[in-house]
Amino acid sequence: MALRSRFPSIRALLSSFESCQSSPLLPSTRSYYSGISNGLGLDYYRYSPCLSKVCNDVLWTRTSSVTLRSSMATEVPTYVIERRMSTSQVKAPPQARPMGAQVSMSSPGLIHEPYAPRERISFWNRWFTRSGWRRTKEDIIVEMKSAYAISKLRKSGYSKNKFYQEAIQLYKEINILLAHGDKTTIRKAVTEKMYSELKNEIKNRESRWSRIYWEMVEPVVKIRTLRARLIGVDRNDLNKAFIQLTLEFLTKQKFEAYDSKGTVIAGNKNKEVLVRDIWVFEKSLFHADAFWRLCGRISLK
Repeated sequence: MALRSRFPSIRALLSSFESCQSSPLLPSTRSYYSGISNGLGLDYYRYSPCLSKVCNDVLWTRTSSVTLRSSMATEVPTYVIERRMSTSQVKAPPQARPMGAQVSMSSPGLIHEPYAPRERISFWNRWFTRSGWRRTKEDIIVEMKSAYAISKLRKSGYSKNKFYQEAIQLYKEINILLAHGDKTTIRKAVTEKMYSELKNEIKNRESRWSRIYWEMVEPVVKIRTLRARLIGVDRNDLNKAFIQLTLEFLTKQKFEAYDSKGTVIAGNKNKEVLVRDIWVFEKSLFHADAFWRLCGRISLK
């Protein structure tokens, strides 16, 4: 009897899935993605209540303040009705300067909702327990926020294949510049906060190794998008935003380190090593000459 009483809830859950089918990142959000790409935007809320969380859960930067604010709008769950309001405040980077009613900013200086793998749950727990339903709702929201960010990016001419080629080239160039300790050139390929971190990394490495050899064996074994997020600058204009794409790189690399006398003290350049990296790339959607830059690296323990 208990299982039978849950059937209406299960059918409601399944119907919510049917209203959110397939996107570039989630195979079950197609109608959502097509609605966004067709320009329905925020008006699409009336057809799918789970989208109100997606489109509003964007990190916003107030144009009248020198602080960056994260505004978590009202959450309207698919299964139960509840409200959760959450705000966070961080200091703005030095590059943010108020200019009348607008803010000139080269980078927000933070990673919005850093990627972390989610623990797998069994089919039974997912569909026949309350905690499983909550987890399913959360998974849908996470992927829909990525789909929404990608849909905004596509309006600026985004192509996944072209971006992957650019990202691989940027990944390779940054690693080579790090190996050579070229602080001047690497500054153009990373954000301000990331540049500060890489300078310290190069300094610490040079204190141990005099020179290193680094090579990436092409082609790349695998590259995929793990997450996409928007950081808004103007709440009244969704086109004024930064976008962050989190990519996973699986590559074969060769590495060797030398001391001041040229003696090998670490690594072996004749041996290929499989390396997994997770990098976050950032780009402004409201600057015509904007280009992708590295804004962070995520280490999974």
